[in-house]
Amino acid sequence: MADKPISDNLERLSLNSNGDSVVKSPFVLCFGELLIDFVPTINGVSLAEAPAFKKAPGGAPANVAVCVARLGGSSAFIGKVGEDEFGHMLADVLKENKVDISGMRFDSSARTALAFVTLRADGEREFMFFRNPSADMLLRESELDIDLIKKAAIFHYGSISLIEEPCKSSHLAAMAIAKKSGSLLSYDPNLRLALWPSANAAREGIMSIWDQADIIKISEDEITFLTGGDDPYNDDVVLNKLFHPNLQLLLVSEGSQGCRYYTKQFKGRVPGLKVKPVDTTGAGDAFVGGLLSRLASDLNLYQDENRLREALYFANACGALTVTKNGAIPALPTIDEVERLVSEVAA
Repeated sequence: MADKPISDNLERLSLNSNGDSVVKSPFVLCFGELLIDFVPTINGVSLAEAPAFKKAPGGAPANVAVCVARLGGSSAFIGKVGEDEFGHMLADVLKENKVDISGMRFDSSARTALAFVTLRADGEREFMFFRNPSADMLLRESELDIDLIKKAAIFHYGSISLIEEPCKSSHLAAMAIAKKSGSLLSYDPNLRLALWPSANAAREGIMSIWDQADIIKISEDEITFLTGGDDPYNDDVVLNKLFHPNLQLLLVSEGSQGCRYYTKQFKGRVPGLKVKPVDTTGAGDAFVGGLLSRLASDLNLYQDENRLREALYFANACGALTVTKNGAIPALPTIDEVERLVSEVAA
């Protein structure tokens, strides 16, 4: 069956007669990849040196969905896995974490994506991906759950789903539906150069949807990459090259140091929380999940600097707790753990 074009999908949106958006539920809908991360059983070695690996569910958009749910929020996931043992395991993990998987699809012709991830002794992460093609790359526009997209308060996505067709067209269609129905668009590029044909293709692909997002989270390394080598700590670089007219909130994650924020009205920095790091995998996704869980129930939060700073401190705490355990989804914190850490630091 041929995929329906984006225009057909948009026509199916039932907008109110006064032109306002459809009624939104306070949930975060995450779109993109869901995969198995294989992490070494010991830290500080290269992939070649690792004696054994432990499987852990991962994939940035799925991590965010689980994080939101663990924090007491409401979330859903749209993506595709293989009709295989790993695919069903991942679906079960999302269900166990109270993520709505009604928009998830299974492909009998492709395997679930795999990634081997390690933190080397020099602190750099090393990735090796198995997706030639994997099921997540094969999500078709005709498989999108349009009603689910229309209801979301926030539609969150990355850039990996832009690399290959048909997933790229499905991603663009889902974004268009979410935008038309009044969802806030949240973008974390989550640069993985090894997956793109070239550095230029990665830069062009990531920037091709840049000006549509309401909220963007990037790392210091991604600023340097996207600007062609500019200083990631320079506010003028961020504001002149990356802040676009439609953007409501631009966030720069700084790892253990916390984060910076930029809006049309103000900018600033929120410090991180000190913890003993074990594995940084998933920390950025936990930060995003922490913020979006707050934003979904208070969509104008970014307009009030005090409320925004409180939400970002909470998000920093989510990221900090995640680095104290191995893996991505297994390490994501609960609301009780975050509140305990925040109160301990304040004491």
